[in-house]
Amino acid sequence: MKNLRASLLFLFLPGIAPAADDAAKRWAQYEPSFKAFAEADRAQPPVKGGILFVGSSIFRQWTNVAEMMAPLPVLNRAFGGSRTGDQLARFDQVILPYAPKVIVYYCGSNDLKATPADASDVIFGRFREFSERVRAALPGTRLIYVTATRSPDRVERWEQVDHYNALARAYCAATPQRTFIDINPALVDAHGHPRLDLYRVDKLHFHPPAYEAFTAIIKPVLERVWREVEFGAKR
Repeated sequence: MKNLRASLLFLFLPGIAPAADDAAKRWAQYEPSFKAFAEADRAQPPVKGGILFVGSSIFRQWTNVAEMMAPLPVLNRAFGGSRTGDQLARFDQVILPYAPKVIVYYCGSNDLKATPADASDVIFGRFREFSERVRAALPGTRLIYVTATRSPDRVERWEQVDHYNALARAYCAATPQRTFIDINPALVDAHGHPRLDLYRVDKLHFHPPAYEAFTAIIKPVLERVWREVEFGAKR
């Protein structure tokens, strides 16, 4: 009887049921993406030990990233709408099957648009936990953090975006095998104003020219990191 009462009390503790419901809803949102990943892997089994792009819709919608980064061995496994907590929850499914030597990470923007929005240091803490999981599971793997964007649809959140990016920049500078890339300079004009021509109607996602600009920033860094991985050079 005591055990039954304890179980019932646990079930009705504040936050337990809502948290479970939210997790179920979020998995329902992402499950089609994971089914598509599994089908793609069955059709063409990916070679392990390559470069893995992970994160939210900014990367998911970069559908030709492998072609734009060629001849680097790039695979995209980003899933749209995801938050930093989702990257942790799906770590074993997204990261481990591919055993990447390099991970390129974009996530955190959706955390800032959640209701209520998470604090920048909380979001960063999840990225750091992701990094630590990478180190524990794949000690030699390099991790590249790509900045959350200062998108025009959430100007009121720019201060938090900047804080999150600053925390990640400091962490990458102080942590071996971690690299920071800032793509925000590609998204503004000479006066520092957002280049609205690069954005879709939602003022969050991008037209193809934005990805061309991202390639110009990311690819040279990725080529250097890949050479270091391949030839054992130190950072």
